[in-house]
Amino acid sequence: MTQEQPDQIVVDLELTPEQVEQQTIEKVDSALHLIIKTVESFDQRYIFKTLRDLVSIRKSLDTKVLSNLINFYLQDPYKSQLANLIGVEVSSEFEDKGEVLPEVNLSIHWLAQLYLLDSDQLTKLDQLNVQFIIPLIKKYNRRSLDLIYAKIWFYISRTKELLNDLPSVRSELLLALRTSTIKHDNETSGSLITLILRNYILSHDYVQASNFIEKVEFPKNVSTSIEARYFYYLAKINAIQLNYSDAYEFAITAIRKAPQTQNAQGFLQTAHKLSVLIELLTGDIPELSFFRKSGFQAVLKPYQDITKAVKLGDLKIFNETLIKYHDVFVRDYNLTLVKRLESNVIKTGIRIISLSYTKIHLKEICIKLHLDSESSAEYIVSKAIRDGVIDAKINHKEGYVESNELSNIYSTNLPQEQFNQRINFVNSLHNDSVKAMRYPPSQNRLDDKNKTPEQDDEAELLNALDELDADFF
Repeated sequence: MTQEQPDQIVVDLELTPEQVEQQTIEKVDSALHLIIKTVESFDQRYIFKTLRDLVSIRKSLDTKVLSNLINFYLQDPYKSQLANLIGVEVSSEFEDKGEVLPEVNLSIHWLAQLYLLDSDQLTKLDQLNVQFIIPLIKKYNRRSLDLIYAKIWFYISRTKELLNDLPSVRSELLLALRTSTIKHDNETSGSLITLILRNYILSHDYVQASNFIEKVEFPKNVSTSIEARYFYYLAKINAIQLNYSDAYEFAITAIRKAPQTQNAQGFLQTAHKLSVLIELLTGDIPELSFFRKSGFQAVLKPYQDITKAVKLGDLKIFNETLIKYHDVFVRDYNLTLVKRLESNVIKTGIRIISLSYTKIHLKEICIKLHLDSESSAEYIVSKAIRDGVIDAKINHKEGYVESNELSNIYSTNLPQEQFNQRINFVNSLHNDSVKAMRYPPSQNRLDDKNKTPEQDDEAELLNALDELDADFF
């Protein structure tokens, strides 16, 4: 008999379906009792634990489990409405427990959302959201519902996204954001901001998304997963709007703030894809070790091939890679950024040519870069000279490019700019670390806290006497 690990969950593979359903019902019951405890103690930590426990039993949800929960916890009209929509029978065996708590009511509706989504019943799910859940959200006004609202709004938006009906939910999201901001529901506000940004991005309304970011303030003290999604969308919007330096910082921040767990693997892969493209657009080349991380090699293979094409400056290889992985880039919503790399490929090729040849004809450049004509080669080389990519001059009469002698890089401002960039990064990291630290209360605060009213009066009297003495002298 093998020794069990202390933190390992042992699963009995010989359980019958009835036993699995009974275990699922018991887990949901214990989670809902934690919600009731949250209402009684006003401690949000129980809600965090409840939502985590309920997500773990998501795969075990079925009509029998939901039927038990609906009949045991809910009362009419919520019981009959939800039972008819899901397709379960309403039973009168359970005793009437009075008015159900809003937290329990919305948690059961959230479980119904998960069941309908996993069973691919999107029409019923949309009906549940529009007819029952959104009116319930508008009805209740309780601070303990903040975390539950954040989850529910995510699946409402996800349903509209799967149904390709994004504009219809946008007004509801904006209205809910205004309400949650007024009520200071930080978790709901942060989730709604990310959902609205995603709605704009999927609709290709990047100008609207940029205007929305300028007018909204992202709340503090939200979960790191919501914060990571927010920075990812900021990186996406800034990259589309050609702000590559800011976009790269946002992408790296999103990767750092994302939970480093198996459940967040998909988000980390998406964020790494975006960071690769932004880094290439800034003119840098990612290191080869970046593509060798465990769990990322197969996913990042198209982006590694694009990186090789940019590094070699070969437009032919770049076009072949773009055609080969066209569907992958479309699925990742990165095709626009990948196409922008064509100019970087040409610039890299021109830089390599200028370092290899002191003098070269425009026709040779046209052949090496696979360009259409000498006039296009002349235009590209002149633009590269103007942008400072190469240090050369064009002889238009004889049709050749002559490179100037290489200057000492330390005579330019480039080392100073790089050094200043590193100093700013270190200072920013230090400031963020100091803000994240927690300090114990000072002794003066403890003394002030332990003072009695008589001691406070005595201290005020001594201060007054000291002031009189000071005035006298």
